[in-house]
Amino acid sequence: MQAAAPTPTPPPPLSGRTLAVATVSLSLATFMNVLDTTIANVSIPAISGDVGVSPSQGTWVITSFAVANAISMPLTGWLTQRFGQVRLFVGSVLLFVLASLLCGLSSSLEMLIAFRVLQGLVAGPMIPLSQALLLQSFPRARAGAALAAWSMTTLIAPVLGPILGGWISDNMSWPWIFYINVPAGLLAGLVTWRIFRHRESPIRKLPIDVVGLGLLVLWVGALQVMLEKGKELDWFASGQIVALGVTAVVGFCFFLIWELGEKHPIVDLSLFKRRNFSTGVVAIALGYGMFFGSVVLMPLWLQQYLGYTATWAGLVTAPIGIFAMILSPVVGKTLHKTDPRLYASAAFILFAVVNFMRSEFTLGVGPWQLVLPQLIQGAAVAAFFIPLTSLTLSGLSPDRIPAASGLSNFLRMVAAAVGASVSTTTWENRASMHHAQLAEHVNAYEPAARSYLDSLMSLGMSRDAALAQIERQLNAQAYMLSANEYFWLSGLLLLGLAALIWLAKPQRQPAGGGGAAAMDAGH
Repeated sequence: MQAAAPTPTPPPPLSGRTLAVATVSLSLATFMNVLDTTIANVSIPAISGDVGVSPSQGTWVITSFAVANAISMPLTGWLTQRFGQVRLFVGSVLLFVLASLLCGLSSSLEMLIAFRVLQGLVAGPMIPLSQALLLQSFPRARAGAALAAWSMTTLIAPVLGPILGGWISDNMSWPWIFYINVPAGLLAGLVTWRIFRHRESPIRKLPIDVVGLGLLVLWVGALQVMLEKGKELDWFASGQIVALGVTAVVGFCFFLIWELGEKHPIVDLSLFKRRNFSTGVVAIALGYGMFFGSVVLMPLWLQQYLGYTATWAGLVTAPIGIFAMILSPVVGKTLHKTDPRLYASAAFILFAVVNFMRSEFTLGVGPWQLVLPQLIQGAAVAAFFIPLTSLTLSGLSPDRIPAASGLSNFLRMVAAAVGASVSTTTWENRASMHHAQLAEHVNAYEPAARSYLDSLMSLGMSRDAALAQIERQLNAQAYMLSANEYFWLSGLLLLGLAALIWLAKPQRQPAGGGGAAAMDAGH
């Protein structure tokens, strides 16, 4: 494990206008980063057509960023010790701006993928360090407010990403999904440097764990490519996916063995010895994975089988941000007075209720029936991130916050990739089964089927057109039933997480000391 070092004295908290400006600049950088993980998704057809490749090849624009981002995020702790929190954060933001500009200027798929890799690599430390710098900036008694400000940006950006990306692709051109990062990133980077340049963290020149770094790149890269391409290649029916899966498992095992025995590991796995960190990370990862699975699945179902446009699907799902924005500050302010496990349990129960509501959806579901669960989910989101992040970082010294935040966010992002893959794959596989079962009842011996076919033909349809209409309806019903099952199962699993979080033990603070578990983490 890493050699012990004296705990550095943290700088005093910010106040007044400086604190407000610092919060906005850090949140803007985080928002830009998270937005970029989803904004390109809806622009793949436009990008593919412009650079002359197929949509399946175009998806490497997403995969390349995700792989690079996943590799660099857990390195945040080590990089912070080498370069300092402030220099690393500002450097990452400015390099992200440069990479975004180069992405927009790309004239071929190869160029775009190369610059997306660069963008993903430099984006890794931004989210964990924004969290660490925010905790450092707020007074101890207001650390919950710092986590509230951070969580709102990470929750709203994924919802706005597809909406904004679709609008830009339809009304401007796809390079602008990258160009919009330039002014935002320059502003965030320059303001952050101006405020934080005299608040740099201590630097330690540690040896580079080359073997650990190589193993990390190997297994994380293989895992991310497998998750991104698994559905497209029919998962383990593909030799390529099998090879990636074996590489990921074997690479992870060697990585684990090496890092546990390394004196200066590239990733500080000793964090998992802390009960609160382990419990919090598992709860965040599993909860966010199921949350993200529904975020991916809902727009797909609305567009493919309910006739919603991309814009309207985004607008129907967007209300999740309403209560998230309203209640996050409330949770942050009251966290020091409340057991964070109560908030987290309430969040998981609300998530479960939302999924149970969705499990009752039919093809005739109206807009309000779709919006109501989204509103409730926004309340769940507000009670999810702040308390669990507080538990995860509780009791850690300031110099370990970047490593802990980087590792926590890395596992959250991997869980999101798993959630997206599992949700869409399960949805399609169960839909195929339901389609086969429903199709058994559409034959010449079923009076209802014959009657419906005759009624369609009486409207002027040919027999082939009528059968095609029946096939479309069977398909829609099959995917609806499959979505219902997925949401029902997710609800049950989320109820289990509401119990899991009670394995954590919140640290009680002395009266007047802030009370929230994250207070000592930031100071």
